[in-house]
Amino acid sequence: MIQLHDVYKFYRIRGSKKVILNHVSTEFRAGISYAILGINGAGKSTTMRMLAGTELPNSGRIKRSARISWPLGFAGGLHGALTGRENVQFVARIYGHDPQKAVSFVEDFAEIGAYIDEPYRTYSSGMAQRLAFGLSMAIDFECYLIDEVTAVGDARFQARCNEEFAKRRERSDIIMVSHSMETIRSYCSRAIVLAHGLAHEFSDVDDAIELYKQLNR
Repeated sequence: MIQLHDVYKFYRIRGSKKVILNHVSTEFRAGISYAILGINGAGKSTTMRMLAGTELPNSGRIKRSARISWPLGFAGGLHGALTGRENVQFVARIYGHDPQKAVSFVEDFAEIGAYIDEPYRTYSSGMAQRLAFGLSMAIDFECYLIDEVTAVGDARFQARCNEEFAKRRERSDIIMVSHSMETIRSYCSRAIVLAHGLAHEFSDVDDAIELYKQLNR
């Protein structure tokens, strides 16, 4: 589904080099849901962005053979000057989805009313989250990337998010970042722990969690 070939990723911070992935080769296989674990600063969110294709490695290749989502609920790609409707239509066209169907779904799901036709930059943080999450659910993917977000809004809206996401889980894989070990155990059957630029893969999620706890001590 997603293959990393000799991927090298680093940032320069205050004149020094922060290595995220140090020539890592690994594979996220279809039919399996993965957790990505690591202490703060290990590069979990950076890795997710690279899996999504919204950020590139410094060297190496990432090959995708499935329809991969952007990180669930991520609103960084939405344009502030465009209305909510225009943003949804634009993203739907990029992914080859019917724009009108996407808009209809998001209008019903996000429940932001007339604001769907207001510039995105005027949205409150809650409205922006609702639109972004609704857009994530409006387009079918073979693999969903989840970076700490599984539901937004009040309790009633969270219930709707969980219900809709449960439908996607029946037919799609998941790659998830979460600090909740209960969530990791519930959603994932394998795990990768990022540490010191390396990616340690585990077939037993509990073994990965144990390493993660050791690194956090």
